[in-house]
Amino acid sequence: MKMNSKVFFLLSILAFLSLSQLALVSCRKAKTNHDFDGFTLDLIHRDSPLSPYYNPSITPSQRLRDACHRSFSRASFFTKASIHPTTPSNRAIQSDIVPIPAEYLMKISIGTPPRETFAIADTGSDLTWIQCTPCTECFDQIFPLFNPRKSSTYKIIGCHSKQCEAVGQTVCVRKNVCQYEMHYGDNSYSVGDIASETFTFASTTSNTNKKVHNISIPQVIFGCGHDNGGTFNNFTAGIVGLGGSKVSFIKQLDKQIKGKFSYCLIPMDLSLPFSFDPNITSKINFGPKAVLSGPNVLTTPIIRKYPDTFYYLHLKSVSVGGKKLKYFKSSQLMSSSAAADKDLGNIIIDSGTTLTIVPEEFYKKLESTLVEKIKGKRKKDPSNYFPLCYETKSVVNFPKIVFHFTDADVELLPMSTFAEVDENLTCLLIVNGGVDGLAIYGNLAQMNFLVGYDLVNHKLSFLPTDCTKH
Repeated sequence: MKMNSKVFFLLSILAFLSLSQLALVSCRKAKTNHDFDGFTLDLIHRDSPLSPYYNPSITPSQRLRDACHRSFSRASFFTKASIHPTTPSNRAIQSDIVPIPAEYLMKISIGTPPRETFAIADTGSDLTWIQCTPCTECFDQIFPLFNPRKSSTYKIIGCHSKQCEAVGQTVCVRKNVCQYEMHYGDNSYSVGDIASETFTFASTTSNTNKKVHNISIPQVIFGCGHDNGGTFNNFTAGIVGLGGSKVSFIKQLDKQIKGKFSYCLIPMDLSLPFSFDPNITSKINFGPKAVLSGPNVLTTPIIRKYPDTFYYLHLKSVSVGGKKLKYFKSSQLMSSSAAADKDLGNIIIDSGTTLTIVPEEFYKKLESTLVEKIKGKRKKDPSNYFPLCYETKSVVNFPKIVFHFTDADVELLPMSTFAEVDENLTCLLIVNGGVDGLAIYGNLAQMNFLVGYDLVNHKLSFLPTDCTKH
C-alpha cells in the first residue's frame, strides 16, 4: 500500500527535526564538558567573623597564641604519621595523620535535597567524613546531623568494592557494608559507613565579584560517622580531605579538575588589633581556574613519599638579609652534603598549620643569624611560645627572608616573618620544631600568594597575589 506523499513528507520533517534536536543536545553536552572551567569556593578562617568559631571577646594576642598551640599540636601528629607507617594490621584502627585543630572551614551541602553545614578543609587529611544519624555517640554540633535516609542519592559502599579498598582504614563487621575507623592521636575518633553521596558547593567568582552559583558533584565517596567523639568542636560536622592519597576529595575529582587546585589566603592583620574584613574571604580553586601562569610564577617539584597524604617540597637553603644558610634536618646531616642532597622532600607545605616550623639544629642557626642582623632590644615572650622577640619600637627594619626551594626562591612577606604578638612585643613567626620534628611551611608564609597544586605533573607553584582581590 502506497504512503500518501504528504504524510511521507511530514514524517520526514519530523524525523529530521528529532535527529537535529538529538545532535544539538549531544553538542551541548560535549561543549559543557569541554568548557568546564572549574569552580571556586570560600575558605573561611576560624578566627574570621564569618566563622562559627569566632569569639569577639578573645584578645588579639590570645588568638595568635592559640594558633601557635594548634601549630605545635598539628606538627606533633604529622611527625608521628611520617615515622610510623600504616600497616595492614593497624591501618583500620589508628590514624595519626591529622589532629582536629585546623585553620580553615568550608561550607558544604550534602545529599538530595542538600543539607548545609560547615566542615574543616584540610590538606593534611584524606577521607572526607561527617556526622550522621542514627548516632551511637556523637559530639554536639550546632547544625542538624545529616540523615542519610532522607537523601535520595545516598548509597552504601560494599565491602569488596574498589572504593572500599581505596579507603584503606576499613573493616567489614556488617554484611557487605564497608566501614571506616579513624582514631586520631589526640584520642578523637570517628567510626561509620563508607558511602557515596552528592556534595553541593556555592561557587563564587572572586572577592570583587560576588556572583554565586551552585556546583553539585555526584557520587563522592565519604564517611558517614555514626560513632564520633573526643576533642571535636561543635561548630563543624566533620572534615573535607584535601590530602594527596587516592581517597581524598581532590583525587576523586581527577576527571573534572585534572589534578589541579589552588588557594589564595588573605592576610591576617597580626598587628594590633587582630582583625579580618568580614566581606572578604580566602579562596580555593579547582580545575582550570587553578592554573597559574605568567612571568612571576615560581614552580618547584612536589616530592612523592610516605605518607602520600602530605605534600612534600625540597628546601635547599634559607637566606637571611642576603646570607644563605644551607638547610639541614639534624646535626648528622651537617657533615654530609651527599646525605642532605638525597633527602628529598624535607618539608611539608600545609594550609592547616599557622606557623612555619623547622628542626631544632637549623632553627638555632637561623636565630643566631637573625640576632646578628637585627639591631634592637631583645624582649622575652611571657607565653614562651616565641623564642626570638624584640621591643617593637626598638627595631627599624627586619632582614628579608627567602626560602630557596628546588627551582623556586620564595621571598616571605614581612608580615609572614615577624609580627607584633602583644603590645610592644614583636616576634619571629618561624619556630623551633624540636630535634626530630617535621618541617612545615605554614599558612602565614603562604598568605598573599596564589599557591597552585598540579598533582598530575607533581608541581607546586607560587604567585605573589593580592588575595583580597582574587
